[in-house]
Amino acid sequence: MQINRCYLDLKDSYLFATIAKKVNAYQSANPNAKIIRLGIGDVTLPLCKEVITALHEAVEEMSVKETFRGYGPDDQGYPFLKDAIREYYVGHNVTLSNEEIFVSDGAKSDLGNILDIFSKDNVVLIPDPVYPVYVDTNVMDGRKVLFMDANEENGFLPLPDKKVKADLIYLCSPNNPTGAVYNRQQLKEWVDYANEQNAVILFDAAYECFIQDKTLPRSIYEIDGAKNCAIEFCSFSKMAGFTGTRCGYTVVPNELVRDGISLKNLWLRRQTTKFNGVAYIVQKGAAAVFTPEGQKQIKENLGYYMANARTIAAAMREMGIWFTGGEHSPYIWLKCPNNMKSWDFFDLLLEKANVVGTPGAGFGKNGEGFFRLTAFGDKQNTSEAVERIKKLLTSI
Repeated sequence: MQINRCYLDLKDSYLFATIAKKVNAYQSANPNAKIIRLGIGDVTLPLCKEVITALHEAVEEMSVKETFRGYGPDDQGYPFLKDAIREYYVGHNVTLSNEEIFVSDGAKSDLGNILDIFSKDNVVLIPDPVYPVYVDTNVMDGRKVLFMDANEENGFLPLPDKKVKADLIYLCSPNNPTGAVYNRQQLKEWVDYANEQNAVILFDAAYECFIQDKTLPRSIYEIDGAKNCAIEFCSFSKMAGFTGTRCGYTVVPNELVRDGISLKNLWLRRQTTKFNGVAYIVQKGAAAVFTPEGQKQIKENLGYYMANARTIAAAMREMGIWFTGGEHSPYIWLKCPNNMKSWDFFDLLLEKANVVGTPGAGFGKNGEGFFRLTAFGDKQNTSEAVERIKKLLTSI
Protein backbone atom coordinates (compact mmCIF):
# COMPACT_ATOMS: atom_id res chain seq x y z
CA MET A 1 0.00 0.00 0.00
CA GLN A 2 1.23 3.49 -0.87
CA ILE A 3 -0.20 6.85 0.11
CA ASN A 4 -0.55 9.82 -2.22
CA ARG A 5 2.74 11.47 -1.32
CA CYS A 6 1.74 14.66 -3.13
CA TYR A 7 -0.14 15.55 0.07
CA LEU A 8 3.23 15.87 1.77
CA ASP A 9 4.00 18.79 -0.54
CA LEU A 10 1.15 20.82 0.96
CA LYS A 11 1.83 23.44 3.60
CA ASP A 12 1.40 22.13 7.13
CA SER A 13 -1.82 24.04 7.77
CA TYR A 14 -4.58 25.65 5.76
CA LEU A 15 -4.41 29.47 6.01
CA PHE A 16 -7.67 29.96 7.87
CA ALA A 17 -6.90 27.16 10.31
CA THR A 18 -3.68 28.98 11.23
CA ILE A 19 -5.58 32.22 11.76
CA ALA A 20 -8.16 30.48 13.95
CA LYS A 21 -5.41 28.95 16.08
CA LYS A 22 -3.74 32.33 16.65
CA VAL A 23 -7.03 34.06 17.44
CA ASN A 24 -8.14 31.32 19.84
CA ALA A 25 -4.82 31.51 21.67
CA TYR A 26 -5.12 35.29 22.04
CA GLN A 27 -8.75 35.04 23.19
CA SER A 28 -7.83 32.43 25.81
CA ALA A 29 -5.12 34.69 27.17
CA ASN A 30 -7.38 37.76 26.99
CA PRO A 31 -10.92 36.51 27.76
CA ASN A 32 -12.36 40.02 28.14
CA ALA A 33 -11.13 41.27 24.77
CA LYS A 34 -13.89 42.05 22.28
CA ILE A 35 -12.47 40.66 19.06
CA ILE A 36 -14.03 41.83 15.81
CA ARG A 37 -13.49 39.48 12.88
CA LEU A 38 -13.00 40.98 9.44
CA GLY A 39 -11.05 38.02 8.18
CA ILE A 40 -12.71 34.89 6.84
CA GLY A 41 -15.21 35.40 4.05
CA ASP A 42 -18.28 34.00 5.81
CA VAL A 43 -21.58 35.85 5.65
CA THR A 44 -23.38 37.02 8.80
CA LEU A 45 -26.90 37.96 7.66
CA PRO A 46 -29.57 35.23 7.81
CA LEU A 47 -31.19 33.65 4.78
CA CYS A 48 -33.82 35.92 3.26
CA LYS A 49 -37.52 35.32 3.97
CA GLU A 50 -38.29 34.09 0.45
CA VAL A 51 -35.69 31.35 0.81
CA ILE A 52 -36.84 30.41 4.31
CA THR A 53 -40.43 30.10 3.11
CA ALA A 54 -39.36 27.82 0.26
CA LEU A 55 -37.27 25.68 2.63
CA HIS A 56 -40.22 25.25 4.99
CA GLU A 57 -42.54 24.33 2.13
CA ALA A 58 -40.03 21.75 0.91
CA VAL A 59 -39.75 20.26 4.40
CA GLU A 60 -43.54 19.87 4.50
CA GLU A 61 -43.48 18.21 1.09
CA MET A 62 -40.96 15.68 2.39
CA SER A 63 -43.37 14.73 5.18
CA VAL A 64 -46.13 13.59 2.78
CA LYS A 65 -45.94 10.40 0.75
CA GLU A 66 -47.37 11.98 -2.40
CA THR A 67 -44.81 14.81 -2.46
CA PHE A 68 -41.81 13.05 -0.90
CA ARG A 69 -38.61 13.07 -2.98
CA GLY A 70 -35.71 10.68 -2.86
CA TYR A 71 -32.95 10.80 -5.44
CA GLY A 72 -33.19 13.67 -7.89
CA PRO A 73 -34.21 13.07 -11.51
CA ASP A 74 -30.63 12.97 -12.80
CA ASP A 75 -28.56 14.02 -9.77
CA GLN A 76 -27.44 17.17 -11.59
CA GLY A 77 -30.20 19.46 -10.37
CA TYR A 78 -33.97 19.67 -10.56
CA PRO A 79 -35.36 21.32 -13.71
CA PHE A 80 -37.04 24.06 -11.65
CA LEU A 81 -33.62 25.23 -10.37
CA LYS A 82 -31.86 24.82 -13.70
CA ASP A 83 -34.61 26.83 -15.38
CA ALA A 84 -34.14 29.61 -12.83
CA ILE A 85 -30.37 29.66 -13.31
CA ARG A 86 -30.73 29.68 -17.09
CA GLU A 87 -33.09 32.67 -16.89
CA TYR A 88 -30.65 34.45 -14.58
CA TYR A 89 -27.99 34.16 -17.29
CA VAL A 90 -30.41 35.54 -19.87
CA GLY A 91 -30.38 38.71 -17.76
CA HIS A 92 -26.65 38.92 -18.48
CA ASN A 93 -27.17 38.32 -22.22
CA VAL A 94 -25.88 34.75 -21.97
CA THR A 95 -27.80 31.83 -23.47
CA LEU A 96 -27.39 28.40 -21.88
CA SER A 97 -29.21 25.08 -22.05
CA ASN A 98 -30.20 23.17 -18.92
CA GLU A 99 -27.88 20.30 -19.83
CA GLU A 100 -24.90 22.67 -19.51
CA ILE A 101 -25.78 23.53 -15.88
CA PHE A 102 -24.68 21.24 -13.05
CA VAL A 103 -26.02 21.92 -9.55
CA SER A 104 -23.59 21.09 -6.74
CA ASP A 105 -22.93 21.65 -3.05
CA GLY A 106 -20.72 24.66 -3.74
CA ALA A 107 -18.07 26.19 -5.97
CA LYS A 108 -15.20 25.08 -3.71
CA SER A 109 -16.11 21.41 -4.18
CA ASP A 110 -16.43 21.69 -7.94
CA LEU A 111 -13.20 23.68 -8.32
CA GLY A 112 -11.39 20.72 -6.79
CA ASN A 113 -13.48 17.93 -8.30
CA ILE A 114 -13.29 19.27 -11.86
CA LEU A 115 -9.64 18.19 -11.92
CA ASP A 116 -10.81 14.57 -12.14
CA ILE A 117 -11.54 15.06 -15.85
CA PHE A 118 -8.09 16.48 -16.65
CA SER A 119 -4.77 14.69 -16.97
CA LYS A 120 -2.23 15.10 -14.20
CA ASP A 121 0.27 15.98 -16.93
CA ASN A 122 -1.47 19.28 -17.62
CA VAL A 123 0.43 22.44 -16.70
CA VAL A 124 -1.61 24.79 -14.50
CA LEU A 125 -1.40 28.59 -14.52
CA ILE A 126 -2.62 30.32 -11.35
CA PRO A 127 -2.46 33.99 -10.29
CA ASP A 128 -0.43 34.91 -7.21
CA PRO A 129 -1.87 35.92 -4.75
CA VAL A 130 -4.76 33.49 -4.97
CA TYR A 131 -7.48 31.60 -3.13
CA PRO A 132 -5.47 28.67 -1.65
CA VAL A 133 -7.85 25.97 -2.92
CA TYR A 134 -6.69 26.45 -6.51
CA VAL A 135 -3.11 25.67 -5.61
CA ASP A 136 -3.70 22.98 -2.98
CA THR A 137 -6.00 20.82 -5.11
CA ASN A 138 -3.43 20.72 -7.91
CA VAL A 139 -0.57 20.00 -5.51
CA MET A 140 -2.63 17.07 -4.20
CA ASP A 141 -2.72 15.68 -7.74
CA GLY A 142 0.95 16.34 -8.42
CA ARG A 143 0.47 18.77 -11.31
CA LYS A 144 3.05 21.33 -12.34
CA VAL A 145 1.89 24.79 -11.25
CA LEU A 146 3.06 28.04 -12.80
CA PHE A 147 2.23 31.41 -11.30
CA MET A 148 1.33 34.68 -13.00
CA ASP A 149 2.33 37.86 -11.19
CA ALA A 150 -0.58 39.83 -9.78
CA ASN A 151 0.86 42.95 -8.18
CA GLU A 152 0.36 46.60 -7.31
CA GLU A 153 1.62 47.70 -10.74
CA ASN A 154 -1.04 45.75 -12.69
CA GLY A 155 -3.77 46.35 -10.13
CA PHE A 156 -3.65 42.65 -9.22
CA LEU A 157 -5.16 41.85 -12.63
CA PRO A 158 -2.44 39.99 -14.56
CA LEU A 159 -2.84 39.53 -18.32
CA PRO A 160 -1.57 36.69 -20.52
CA ASP A 161 2.11 36.23 -21.27
CA LYS A 162 2.16 34.51 -24.65
CA LYS A 163 5.60 33.09 -23.93
CA VAL A 164 4.02 30.93 -21.19
CA LYS A 165 2.39 27.64 -22.19
CA ALA A 166 -0.38 26.37 -19.92
CA ASP A 167 -3.23 23.87 -20.17
CA LEU A 168 -5.45 24.93 -17.26
CA ILE A 169 -5.86 28.59 -16.28
CA TYR A 170 -7.53 29.78 -13.08
CA LEU A 171 -9.22 33.18 -13.10
CA CYS A 172 -11.42 34.71 -10.40
CA SER A 173 -13.34 37.95 -10.98
CA PRO A 174 -14.23 39.72 -8.76
CA ASN A 175 -11.08 38.32 -7.28
CA ASN A 176 -10.59 36.60 -3.98
CA PRO A 177 -8.54 37.88 -2.16
CA THR A 178 -7.86 41.20 -3.92
CA GLY A 179 -11.36 42.33 -4.90
CA ALA A 180 -10.05 43.40 -8.33
CA VAL A 181 -12.38 42.96 -11.35
CA TYR A 182 -11.48 42.24 -14.97
CA ASN A 183 -13.14 44.38 -17.64
CA ARG A 184 -14.36 42.99 -20.96
CA GLN A 185 -11.21 43.81 -22.91
CA GLN A 186 -9.00 42.13 -20.30
CA LEU A 187 -11.14 38.98 -20.20
CA LYS A 188 -11.14 38.92 -24.00
CA GLU A 189 -7.34 38.77 -23.90
CA TRP A 190 -7.54 35.72 -21.64
CA VAL A 191 -10.17 34.03 -23.80
CA ASP A 192 -8.14 34.60 -26.96
CA TYR A 193 -5.00 33.32 -25.22
CA ALA A 194 -6.77 30.17 -24.01
CA ASN A 195 -8.19 29.42 -27.45
CA GLU A 196 -4.77 29.96 -29.06
CA GLN A 197 -3.16 27.65 -26.49
CA ASN A 198 -5.97 25.07 -26.64
CA ALA A 199 -6.18 25.64 -22.87
CA VAL A 200 -9.20 25.62 -20.56
CA ILE A 201 -10.05 28.51 -18.25
CA LEU A 202 -11.51 27.59 -14.87
CA PHE A 203 -13.44 30.78 -14.11
CA ASP A 204 -14.54 31.39 -10.52
CA ALA A 205 -17.54 33.74 -10.60
CA ALA A 206 -18.58 33.25 -6.96
CA TYR A 207 -18.59 37.03 -6.35
CA GLU A 208 -20.26 38.21 -9.57
CA CYS A 209 -23.33 39.38 -7.64
CA PHE A 210 -21.31 42.21 -6.05
CA ILE A 211 -20.49 43.91 -9.37
CA GLN A 212 -22.17 47.31 -9.45
CA ASP A 213 -21.05 48.55 -12.89
CA LYS A 214 -23.14 47.13 -15.74
CA THR A 215 -20.23 47.55 -18.15
CA LEU A 216 -18.21 44.93 -16.23
CA PRO A 217 -18.80 41.26 -17.14
CA ARG A 218 -20.50 39.07 -14.56
CA SER A 219 -19.97 35.89 -16.55
CA ILE A 220 -17.05 34.91 -18.75
CA TYR A 221 -19.61 33.78 -21.32
CA GLU A 222 -20.35 37.44 -22.03
CA ILE A 223 -17.03 37.34 -23.91
CA ASP A 224 -16.98 36.05 -27.49
CA GLY A 225 -15.21 32.70 -27.76
CA ALA A 226 -15.47 31.84 -24.05
CA LYS A 227 -17.79 28.88 -24.56
CA ASN A 228 -15.00 27.19 -26.51
CA CYS A 229 -12.50 27.45 -23.66
CA ALA A 230 -14.08 28.13 -20.26
CA ILE A 231 -15.86 26.38 -17.39
CA GLU A 232 -17.65 28.71 -14.95
CA PHE A 233 -18.12 28.05 -11.23
CA CYS A 234 -20.81 29.88 -9.28
CA SER A 235 -22.12 29.81 -5.74
CA PHE A 236 -25.13 30.71 -3.63
CA SER A 237 -22.84 31.18 -0.62
CA LYS A 238 -22.11 34.88 -1.01
CA MET A 239 -25.05 35.69 -3.29
CA ALA A 240 -27.70 34.40 -0.90
CA GLY A 241 -25.95 33.40 2.33
CA PHE A 242 -25.78 29.65 1.64
CA THR A 243 -22.37 29.17 3.27
CA GLY A 244 -23.98 26.78 5.76
CA THR A 245 -26.77 25.55 3.48
CA ARG A 246 -24.40 24.55 0.63
CA CYS A 247 -25.42 24.99 -2.98
CA GLY A 248 -23.71 26.15 -6.14
CA TYR A 249 -23.57 25.38 -9.83
CA THR A 250 -21.02 24.86 -12.58
CA VAL A 251 -21.50 25.57 -16.27
CA VAL A 252 -19.77 23.40 -18.87
CA PRO A 253 -20.76 24.53 -22.39
CA ASN A 254 -21.59 22.14 -25.21
CA GLU A 255 -18.97 23.90 -27.35
CA LEU A 256 -16.13 22.98 -24.97
CA VAL A 257 -14.44 20.06 -26.74
CA ARG A 258 -10.86 18.79 -26.49
CA ASP A 259 -9.38 15.92 -28.53
CA GLY A 260 -12.83 15.45 -30.02
CA ILE A 261 -14.32 14.75 -26.59
CA SER A 262 -17.02 16.82 -24.88
CA LEU A 263 -15.84 18.05 -21.46
CA LYS A 264 -19.49 18.42 -20.50
CA ASN A 265 -20.00 14.70 -21.05
CA LEU A 266 -16.88 13.86 -19.05
CA TRP A 267 -18.09 16.03 -16.16
CA LEU A 268 -21.52 14.42 -16.34
CA ARG A 269 -19.92 10.99 -16.16
CA ARG A 270 -17.77 12.03 -13.21
CA GLN A 271 -20.68 13.54 -11.30
CA THR A 272 -23.08 10.65 -11.87
CA THR A 273 -20.40 8.29 -10.55
CA LYS A 274 -19.17 10.27 -7.54
CA PHE A 275 -22.00 12.64 -6.57
CA ASN A 276 -25.60 11.95 -5.57
CA GLY A 277 -26.84 15.49 -5.97
CA VAL A 278 -27.97 18.35 -3.73
CA ALA A 279 -30.88 17.82 -1.36
CA TYR A 280 -34.31 18.67 -2.78
CA ILE A 281 -34.99 20.96 0.18
CA VAL A 282 -31.84 22.98 -0.50
CA GLN A 283 -32.58 23.22 -4.22
CA LYS A 284 -36.05 24.57 -3.49
CA GLY A 285 -34.47 27.25 -1.32
CA ALA A 286 -31.93 28.05 -4.04
CA ALA A 287 -34.65 28.42 -6.68
CA ALA A 288 -36.40 30.97 -4.46
CA VAL A 289 -33.33 33.19 -4.79
CA PHE A 290 -34.26 33.86 -8.42
CA THR A 291 -37.88 34.87 -7.85
CA PRO A 292 -38.59 38.61 -8.10
CA GLU A 293 -39.05 38.85 -4.34
CA GLY A 294 -36.00 36.68 -3.71
CA GLN A 295 -33.86 38.92 -5.92
CA LYS A 296 -35.15 42.00 -4.10
CA GLN A 297 -34.38 40.55 -0.69
CA ILE A 298 -30.89 39.25 -1.48
CA LYS A 299 -29.98 42.59 -3.08
CA GLU A 300 -30.85 44.24 0.22
CA ASN A 301 -28.41 41.89 1.97
CA LEU A 302 -25.74 42.48 -0.66
CA GLY A 303 -26.27 46.22 -0.25
CA TYR A 304 -25.70 45.84 3.50
CA TYR A 305 -22.33 44.20 2.90
CA MET A 306 -21.33 46.72 0.24
CA ALA A 307 -22.11 49.56 2.66
CA ASN A 308 -19.61 47.93 5.03
CA ALA A 309 -17.11 47.75 2.16
CA ARG A 310 -17.54 51.47 1.49
CA THR A 311 -16.95 52.20 5.18
CA ILE A 312 -13.67 50.30 5.14
CA ALA A 313 -12.62 51.76 1.79
CA ALA A 314 -13.33 55.31 2.95
CA ALA A 315 -11.10 54.78 5.97
CA MET A 316 -8.28 53.51 3.77
CA ARG A 317 -8.53 56.62 1.59
CA GLU A 318 -8.61 58.85 4.66
CA MET A 319 -5.40 57.26 5.95
CA GLY A 320 -3.75 57.31 2.54
CA ILE A 321 -3.44 53.53 2.39
CA TRP A 322 -3.28 51.93 -1.08
CA PHE A 323 -5.95 49.29 -1.71
CA THR A 324 -8.02 47.48 -4.31
CA GLY A 325 -11.56 46.10 -4.01
CA GLY A 326 -14.44 47.45 -1.96
CA GLU A 327 -16.34 48.78 -4.97
CA HIS A 328 -17.44 45.64 -6.80
CA SER A 329 -16.35 43.18 -4.15
CA PRO A 330 -16.79 42.55 -0.40
CA TYR A 331 -13.00 42.37 -0.04
CA ILE A 332 -10.59 45.23 0.59
CA TRP A 333 -7.00 44.35 -0.25
CA LEU A 334 -4.72 46.90 1.36
CA LYS A 335 -1.01 47.59 1.44
CA CYS A 336 0.36 47.16 4.96
CA PRO A 337 1.50 50.53 6.37
CA ASN A 338 5.14 51.28 7.07
CA ASN A 339 6.25 48.35 4.84
CA MET A 340 5.14 45.86 7.46
CA LYS A 341 5.05 42.14 6.75
CA SER A 342 1.57 40.62 6.45
CA TRP A 343 1.73 38.44 9.57
CA ASP A 344 3.31 41.27 11.59
CA PHE A 345 0.38 43.48 10.63
CA PHE A 346 -2.01 40.66 11.56
CA ASP A 347 -0.45 40.42 15.03
CA LEU A 348 -0.50 44.21 15.45
CA LEU A 349 -4.23 44.47 14.63
CA LEU A 350 -5.11 41.49 16.80
CA GLU A 351 -3.12 42.54 19.84
CA LYS A 352 -3.52 46.33 19.73
CA ALA A 353 -6.95 46.75 18.11
CA ASN A 354 -8.54 43.33 18.68
CA VAL A 355 -9.40 43.18 14.98
CA VAL A 356 -8.84 40.07 12.84
CA GLY A 357 -8.03 40.22 9.14
CA THR A 358 -6.26 37.91 6.71
CA PRO A 359 -2.52 38.19 6.00
CA GLY A 360 -1.85 38.56 2.30
CA ALA A 361 1.18 36.27 2.54
CA GLY A 362 -1.24 33.40 3.12
CA PHE A 363 -2.43 33.80 -0.46
CA GLY A 364 1.01 33.53 -2.07
CA LYS A 365 4.39 35.25 -2.22
CA ASN A 366 2.96 38.30 -4.01
CA GLY A 367 0.58 38.76 -1.10
CA GLU A 368 3.44 39.54 1.26
CA GLY A 369 3.09 43.08 2.53
CA PHE A 370 -0.66 43.14 1.83
CA PHE A 371 -3.72 42.37 3.94
CA ARG A 372 -7.38 41.45 3.32
CA LEU A 373 -10.35 42.84 5.21
CA THR A 374 -13.89 41.65 4.49
CA ALA A 375 -17.23 43.43 4.54
CA PHE A 376 -19.25 40.42 5.70
CA GLY A 377 -19.48 41.52 9.32
CA ASP A 378 -22.10 43.32 11.33
CA LYS A 379 -22.48 47.00 10.38
CA GLN A 380 -21.87 48.32 13.89
CA ASN A 381 -18.90 46.02 14.43
CA THR A 382 -17.42 46.99 11.08
CA SER A 383 -17.64 50.69 11.95
CA GLU A 384 -16.11 50.04 15.36
CA ALA A 385 -13.30 47.96 13.84
CA VAL A 386 -12.52 50.74 11.35
CA GLU A 387 -12.31 53.31 14.15
CA ARG A 388 -9.99 51.05 16.11
CA ILE A 389 -7.75 50.60 13.07
CA LYS A 390 -7.66 54.34 12.39
CA LYS A 391 -6.80 55.08 16.03
CA LEU A 392 -4.05 52.47 16.03
CA LEU A 393 -2.45 53.47 12.74
CA THR A 394 -2.42 57.15 13.54
CA SER A 395 -0.49 56.38 16.73
CA ILE A 396 2.37 54.43 15.14
